[in-house]
Amino acid sequence: MKKIYTFVSQTNIKEWQIVNDGVMGGLSKSTLLLSDGGHGKFSGHVTLENNGGFASIQLNTRIKVEEDKKFIILRVKGDGKRYEFRLKNDYSAPQSYVHQFTTSGEWEIIKLEINKFYPTFRGRQLNIPNFNFESIEQLSFLIANKQEEDFELLIDWIGLE
Repeated sequence: MKKIYTFVSQTNIKEWQIVNDGVMGGLSKSTLLLSDGGHGKFSGHVTLENNGGFASIQLNTRIKVEEDKKFIILRVKGDGKRYEFRLKNDYSAPQSYVHQFTTSGEWEIIKLEINKFYPTFRGRQLNIPNFNFESIEQLSFLIANKQEEDFELLIDWIGLE
């Protein structure tokens, strides 16, 4: 397993961009902070008001996906809610490649098969192949459970295996 991003007390949080439903007129709010333990803390409130319904953070990066790497590995501590981890092979592409995961409330390792990341655009699944690229240019965490809710996701690291 190779770590491709690790939150530590020296992490520059400003590398990550917050993208909430405000881009479509929604009113959801989120932040990304460093916890006292040096983990990324993605938290906030999702509301369905004004056609809202999602909150996300994204990181533009450049990561080579070697042929033998079959999984994205996340070490996270959630709140029992469902989240999405998203990839883009080109940060300017309209579609994202999505894999959902549900957290347990405890620290856990979540293993997501890279070839199971399916393409979406504005919440709709596209009829094109799943993620099958040699590089990743964007990583994202998103929450969009079609309900009003508070959320908190602690992120330790992201890896490839």
